[in-house]
Amino acid sequence: MESKQIIILALQISIWVTVLSFGLKAQRGVTAYLARNTNLLARAIVAMLVVMPVVAIILARVFDFDPNVEVALIALSLAPIPPLLPGKETKAGGSSAFAIGLMAVLGLLSIVTIPASLELLGRLFGTPLQMPPAGVAGVILKSIIAPLLLGLAVRGFAPALADRLAGPVSKLAGVLLLLGAVPLLIAVLPTVLQLASGGTLLAIVLFNVIGLTVGHLMGGPDPDQAVVLGLSTASRHPMIAVSIAMANRSDPRVGATIVLALLVNAVVGGVYVAWHRRQHPIPAVGVRHA
Repeated sequence: MESKQIIILALQISIWVTVLSFGLKAQRGVTAYLARNTNLLARAIVAMLVVMPVVAIILARVFDFDPNVEVALIALSLAPIPPLLPGKETKAGGSSAFAIGLMAVLGLLSIVTIPASLELLGRLFGTPLQMPPAGVAGVILKSIIAPLLLGLAVRGFAPALADRLAGPVSKLAGVLLLLGAVPLLIAVLPTVLQLASGGTLLAIVLFNVIGLTVGHLMGGPDPDQAVVLGLSTASRHPMIAVSIAMANRSDPRVGATIVLALLVNAVVGGVYVAWHRRQHPIPAVGVRHA
């Protein structure tokens, strides 16, 4: 097995194990939370699946990107919530039930919305864009739905075992993520730096700032919901974004653009979380889960 394949495998396993840990740690009421907040769920769907693709189109028109960068940005706007995000949102004081439930729901919806959106955007841009629904479904089911359901099942049938496993599983996910992410970043860093010197960096910063702002405002007055939707709207599943982009473009700049977007998201998202925590300090005892 080549080193590139080992890196990708490590990243895929880290994502799977991370989502498994969310299921192991999930409190009761994940599905009930969204059932009680259908209006919030509708706003989340509009923010992520309607507003952000429109933002990507506008940015592509304004900045007149290289076609590879354009496809990468569109792929990011269509991809669902990244599997690492619920942990970050919960640490920021957000609702864990909303974060985990939203990740699952948006993942399932993306099986339908990604191929449909690619067809529509392909017509708008005059360039065929595609990714078979089976390909989208395969990535989402393997990286989000399967590990989440397994973790929830263990939590439901053996809560004591889930408590014992949650910590070690989270640590394993972190180690695997480092083993995969660091070599990948080193490999694509020259191309990332080249992209960062042009308008691509500014466009990606704007994409993140607009996403955070739109999500935060559409999350409503409850800070626990606002921070979750703010981070969710600005963040995207890297593996699915890469799968969408590489199905349409094979240039190295595609992957490098997505890596640059992840780095920018980490910085801009970190500033947003710091601001949110100053505005809404997390109680010293007892973190809210609902």
